[in-house]
Amino acid sequence: MLAGGREVFLRTVRERMIRDVGRLRAVIGRLESGGRAFTAADIVDGWLRPTEEHSFFRFMEETVTRLKHLGKIRTSETYAAAAGSFMRFRDGCDIFLDEIDSDLMVEYQIYLRQRGIAMNTVSFYNRILRAAYNRAVEKGFTEQRHPFRHVYTGVDKTVKRAISLQAIKRIKELDLSAQPSLEFARDMFLFSFYTRGMSFIDMAHLRKQDLRNGILSYRRRKTGQQLFIKWEQCMQEIVGKHAAKGSDRLLAIIRTPDNALRQYRNALRLVNNKLKTISVMAGVQTNLTMYVSRHSWASIAKSKHVPISVISEGMGHDSETTTQIYLASLDNSLIDKANSMILRNL
Repeated sequence: MLAGGREVFLRTVRERMIRDVGRLRAVIGRLESGGRAFTAADIVDGWLRPTEEHSFFRFMEETVTRLKHLGKIRTSETYAAAAGSFMRFRDGCDIFLDEIDSDLMVEYQIYLRQRGIAMNTVSFYNRILRAAYNRAVEKGFTEQRHPFRHVYTGVDKTVKRAISLQAIKRIKELDLSAQPSLEFARDMFLFSFYTRGMSFIDMAHLRKQDLRNGILSYRRRKTGQQLFIKWEQCMQEIVGKHAAKGSDRLLAIIRTPDNALRQYRNALRLVNNKLKTISVMAGVQTNLTMYVSRHSWASIAKSKHVPISVISEGMGHDSETTTQIYLASLDNSLIDKANSMILRNL
């Protein structure tokens, strides 16, 4: 082993020993607080088996389950992904919430980077784990030790995902009538754009009853925010082609009540795969996905001098940044006017 490598190894061993001593003290402290006599065997048992209320993996599992019950499927999936990554780092060995400190999270970040994980993905995992940890602190399961203060939780600049209005036009004008799967993917992309960047999961769960008196209303599954969209002719044309027959769904994405989540995932995978072919056919350099449609609507709206606050409201953003931009809900007609202005240019 090289000298530098040995130094890193010894430092890692020392840090683990310090954490283990801290954990041992925490186990003894919990036993002492119980007011009963305990033996060395009790200490060993407490060391080997974290109590459920202080187990990080168990807490993550409960958080994922709670999110699913609240209907926040996408969010539950991201939490499950972050938990899975951290479990692999730990080789499946559970951990006390009290053991999570800044040294451990730095080790986790190094582990991710050594495996070629991009910094945006590293940040993604760190931010989810931080949110879960802070929730555990709120519940009183552990004290706040700010374990994420030395790891990356920002967002790197990535390849531009938005495409121009001219590119949207080229996609719209493609004759795909002889290729149903491509036509379906293209139309789902356009429907998302027409509806101010509606996410695919929200499109999948639209019901016919959501369209009344020329207004489409739906509640974002990610944030729970309710949005209202003026119904336009271009939207009707797509629904006319891809209506869910024999179902109360507005679009033929989820066709039967059984295995709705699987149907949604399969449809999203198919659409994103076909959009790659469409991008080549339309001469679009960007790798098309359903997210590109959402990003493009926002970018084009901004280029048309639509106020950021209107764009935020129109897309149903729910964040502190958006809240700081505007204090009161905007008149929906203003958002519809902005959307109509964009669609007229197609």
